[in-house]
Amino acid sequence: METKPTKPSPAQTEIPPGYLNIMGYVDESEVNGPGCRAVVWLQGCPRECSGCFNPESWSFEINQLISVDTLAENILSKPQNTGVTFSGGEPFWQAEALAALARKLKAAGLNVMSFTGFTLQQLKSESAPPNASVLLAELDILIDGPFVESLAINSPTSLVSSSNQGVHIFNPDLANQMNWASDQIEIHILKDGRRIVTGYQGGLGSGEWGVGSGE
Repeated sequence: METKPTKPSPAQTEIPPGYLNIMGYVDESEVNGPGCRAVVWLQGCPRECSGCFNPESWSFEINQLISVDTLAENILSKPQNTGVTFSGGEPFWQAEALAALARKLKAAGLNVMSFTGFTLQQLKSESAPPNASVLLAELDILIDGPFVESLAINSPTSLVSSSNQGVHIFNPDLANQMNWASDQIEIHILKDGRRIVTGYQGGLGSGEWGVGSGE
């Protein structure tokens, strides 16, 4: 099913300790997980899945470096954020730093969710990315599996983008909140004038970069 490599080269993963290489970040999203939450899109994914929502996230070149401490402060400065979602890109190639971020946010009462192109079984195996188990231990929700275009669901009410993907609820308190999927999109305007379009097949064409709500 997968024809692309699933590992970056070592030269592509040189991120300073305590930092994340991100593609984008927004606060107060209601289409990327339960409730109102921050969303962090990580930079770097070697899969290059056909039909990927976020091809801009594939490169492992440094895009935007931000420290875990700064990102935690930013997220916690928005009182409407009740959780955070990690998307990408592939979050688990930056598992150690994301786990540190998750711990800070969970200590403040936020829940943590992640998308991944890996399956949960792969993340628990010996071939998993470094520190995958550390990040897994911090997650309340995981949506796993690569996007497979031939298995695309194309439904605004589905929590997954293709039928091979799965939803894993590790925190039973969130089991009755798995209802955020809809046909809505959000447009977030950044300070530099760029717009992030996110939600059901979010994307408004050239001149803006759209960020979908799954892998």
